[in-house]
Amino acid sequence: MDYVSALLPPAVMAVLFVAVIRVIVKTQGGANKTKEDAAVDAALARVEASRPTPGTDA
Repeated sequence: MDYVSALLPPAVMAVLFVAVIRVIVKTQGGANKTKEDAAVDAALARVEASRPTPGTDA
């Protein structure tokens, strides 16, 4: 029975890892993808706008 107690924790962790990966893959895209993409685009635009223009002395 020692082999069962030795293999159980890695097996449980492997099952949980696969479950987490499946949830991550399933939640990519879908109805919220457009909203998430818009939020990222807005954040990138704010960063680009806050950068000084090259060639100007600040």
